[in-house]
Amino acid sequence: MTGRAFLNVEASLTGRRWIGPSEDEARLAEAMAQQTRLPMALCHTLVKRGVAPADAAAYLAPALRDLLPDPLSLRDMAKAAARFLAALKARQRVAVFADYDVDGGTSAALVILWLRAMGHDATLYIPDRIDEGYGPNVPAMRALAGTHDLVICVDCGTLSHEPIAAAVAAGADVVVLDHHLGADTLPPALAVVNPNRQDEDGALGHLCAASVVFLMLVEANRLLRGEGVTGPDLMGMLDLVALATVADVAPLVGVNRALVRQGLKVMARRERVGLRALADISRLDTAPTCHSLGFLLGPRVNAGGRIGQADLGARLLCCGDEHEAKALAERLDELNTERRDIEARVREEAMAQAEARGFDAPLVWAAAEGWHPGVVGIVASRLKEATNRPAIVIGFEGGIGKGSGRSVSGVDLGASIHRLAEEGLLVKGGGHRMAAGLTVAQDKVEAAMARLSELLARQGAGAGGPADLKLDGLLMPSGADLALVERLEEAGPFGASSPAPRFAFADMAVTARRIGESHLRLTIKDGMGGSLEGVAFGAFDTALGPALFEGGHTRFHIAGRLELNTWNGRTKVQLRVEDAARA
Repeated sequence: MTGRAFLNVEASLTGRRWIGPSEDEARLAEAMAQQTRLPMALCHTLVKRGVAPADAAAYLAPALRDLLPDPLSLRDMAKAAARFLAALKARQRVAVFADYDVDGGTSAALVILWLRAMGHDATLYIPDRIDEGYGPNVPAMRALAGTHDLVICVDCGTLSHEPIAAAVAAGADVVVLDHHLGADTLPPALAVVNPNRQDEDGALGHLCAASVVFLMLVEANRLLRGEGVTGPDLMGMLDLVALATVADVAPLVGVNRALVRQGLKVMARRERVGLRALADISRLDTAPTCHSLGFLLGPRVNAGGRIGQADLGARLLCCGDEHEAKALAERLDELNTERRDIEARVREEAMAQAEARGFDAPLVWAAAEGWHPGVVGIVASRLKEATNRPAIVIGFEGGIGKGSGRSVSGVDLGASIHRLAEEGLLVKGGGHRMAAGLTVAQDKVEAAMARLSELLARQGAGAGGPADLKLDGLLMPSGADLALVERLEEAGPFGASSPAPRFAFADMAVTARRIGESHLRLTIKDGMGGSLEGVAFGAFDTALGPALFEGGHTRFHIAGRLELNTWNGRTKVQLRVEDAARA
């Protein structure tokens, strides 16, 4: 451990060490403020993202036209777009085989809506999570190939050698548009467009599948323009790309940031019938943000694939009828509530099991009979967040376990899972850096998890304790006004690999009241007339709640993220409290 902790907080109420801007970062932020006249807090945020003063203006107003890569920079893109257009022109039968999560559903919707705008239909096929599992399977692909000329696999297919071979043998062409880690050999598809193929340079490896599909549609539109034909409006489809990017926890850097930023503007227009119905059932009454995509809309689109009918989410996103959309949104909302109940039970059992096994290893894992495969990924996320370690959660049925894993920054879980599958410890497995899925025989789970722990340790997993809390700087309550927050928002959108700026407020008096079982509403005051309202969700799940609630005359350093809270048409600044330490 080097350097002094920020505000001398070596161990906060949640056990974390506070890390502030380095001397170099502080000097660079000062220089940027002088050159650009931007607020110092915003300069600290830009410096942390590696933005130079000369690039600040462009970063704060990212233009998609400047950041969108050439679709043809991806291998097989020319073949994929040409075959796609050939199917359209010949009015051939097209099937879209999609994964059952948000990325798969939005990817399928993009293809189907584009074809619909051109007066052509496509068949949607999403496998059942429990009966068929992830990705293409031989019976489904063979059946689709028997009734379709072209099968497009979205958000899946890169590792599906046998199912794709079955489709090809049955007479159909197959195009794969995916982003999951590829193997040394590719399936016998006509085209496999995937920035994470082994023979790609990885420059676009951060794209989700929906973005890969979007690039294919960009190339299709370009080819049409060359023939004097106007293709569908692609900018109007960016709401779907934004939803997929955020829900799939793709890093919000480079073109992803521009795609999401523009997509949020499109979504705010409420023109897509399905998303409008979903926003209404989610009680989203303000302009959408990354938070609302990740925690309100995304989970509901996912709910059908997790515990209900797998294609509900994709059907909603494609839907053009108000009444049908309302019915689908209501059903997804019901399934999401049911999913939360199932998740809560599995989470409690998994946490107890993992705790008994110990949180000090490079890998935290839990497995049990009967855990629903639709929630193991969410529970793995909770374990990862609680321990700052990669986590795997597996549910067994009939001697076979279906599991899901989530990783931490700097640790490539997908590559390690893929290696386990190659070594024969898994029935199958794959994914990407931050998330992966696996199927494992019950009698091999201990050996598989031991080997996975070993592979992850080589990447540095488990080397630290609770994650350090990284802070962008120090603020006073009076400085945290509406104008500052609106300027900070220009550095967004915030999400994976681009966290919202986090600030500390030193030596604050705190008054707090409890909301429900575990939340706090509080006011912090600096003693000089400045005050700021805040909220601490889940505070009583940690030492944070009792300490702030019963603080009395104790003064605290408070850390959190500034956000805009709109209520009854009035917008004000609110601090989302994440941590605190006694001053």
